[in-house]
Amino acid sequence: MTTLVFGHKSPDTDSTGSPIFWSWYLNTVKGTEAKPVLLGEPNTEAAFMLQHWGLDKPEIISDVAEGQKVVIVDTNNPAELPAGINAADITAIIDHHKLVGGLETKGPIDITVRPLACTATIMVDLIGAQDMAKAPTAVKGAALTCILSDTLEFRSPTTTDHDRAVAQGLADDLGVNITEFAAQMFAAKSDVSAFSDAELIRMDSKEYEVDGTSFRVSVLETTAPEIPLGRKDSLMETFKAVQTEDGVDQVLLFVVDILKEEATLLVPNDLVKRVAEKSFGATVTGDTVVLPGVMSRKKQIIPVLKV
Repeated sequence: MTTLVFGHKSPDTDSTGSPIFWSWYLNTVKGTEAKPVLLGEPNTEAAFMLQHWGLDKPEIISDVAEGQKVVIVDTNNPAELPAGINAADITAIIDHHKLVGGLETKGPIDITVRPLACTATIMVDLIGAQDMAKAPTAVKGAALTCILSDTLEFRSPTTTDHDRAVAQGLADDLGVNITEFAAQMFAAKSDVSAFSDAELIRMDSKEYEVDGTSFRVSVLETTAPEIPLGRKDSLMETFKAVQTEDGVDQVLLFVVDILKEEATLLVPNDLVKRVAEKSFGATVTGDTVVLPGVMSRKKQIIPVLKV
């Protein structure tokens, strides 16, 4: 049986590239038939990665069959995975997020969760230098793109010295100038003109519950924050439809300015105003609030949320 390798819903660059990376390893090095798949359309930066390195877009699936062998990467949260995940045969998890709980397996499995900024960094370590030397340019390129994306070119507070070293090693091997390549990546990520408001809200989004209130916590990382912020009125109006359709109490949308290293939170109501003031110590006077230094949902947003 072919093993399906996938990351979370609303796939970003890491959840698009890491399944490709790990499937190459399983197929080529381990001799295990594997196939990368996605749980939704990749975002614009991930699409850039596929085009730049000449990679085929993986098939998009909506669920997994009972007994299907799978490897889960870049998440361990059942809310971000197919509805039938606990009936599948999970053979491994490779992740860099906190343990959420709720996944069930058929037996003992390989689990690697490390405090690094990117799943691809962990994979480079697991594969080892000898086998990494066998990886084709496109696979190494995907790994590099994932790391630069998740670290925001080393600006994110989740970045470790090891992430930086692995990325630099890949870049040197590929002959890539990190600064120039990252600028291309972020330009692609910032081009959101073709997306509806609902698509923007769900593009890089995860569900979390805080003290009995369920949130869809969405992040838009961009070098052109004026583009999504210019749509703030329609975005906030669309929050209501997304909340109803997704069964959450509130949407929190953070527009992260990569270059200024700050986030702007849209504030549509008193609940979000209270969240902003209690969580970030901010003073809210309008329908947006700037949060200096806030760039990471995993490290600087989710852990501090209060209602």
